[in-house]
Amino acid sequence: MNARINAEEIIRSIEAAHMKSDLPEIHVGDQVRVGVRIQEGGKERVQAFEGTVIAMRHSGCNRTITVRKIFQGIGVERVFLVHSPRIDSIQVLRRGKVRRAKLFYLRNRVGKATRIKAKTDSKEETL
Repeated sequence: MNARINAEEIIRSIEAAHMKSDLPEIHVGDQVRVGVRIQEGGKERVQAFEGTVIAMRHSGCNRTITVRKIFQGIGVERVFLVHSPRIDSIQVLRRGKVRRAKLFYLRNRVGKATRIKAKTDSKEETL
């Protein structure tokens, strides 16, 4: 039992070293822009992928998000490992108001049917 606890502590310490701390809070339904580092030849550049988060999986160092966008009438989905060194940045452009954990039903919809309502703060600021 003692060896098991030590192994878990070692795994947690290794994962903590690889976790990013500057990530925004991401939810399913959010419109995000993910900057991905790409190597072409000897050069490295950052390519932006903008779309809607339709799924989130796992936790900790293994957290992934699935982002979907429509490009020239064709749906494109990419799965990003959030804490990967290949991910340069993640920006939340717009918060979405959804009532599901997975938005796979968007795959069957086209055009305006794929829109998601924007989340608004219901708390009014008082002076």
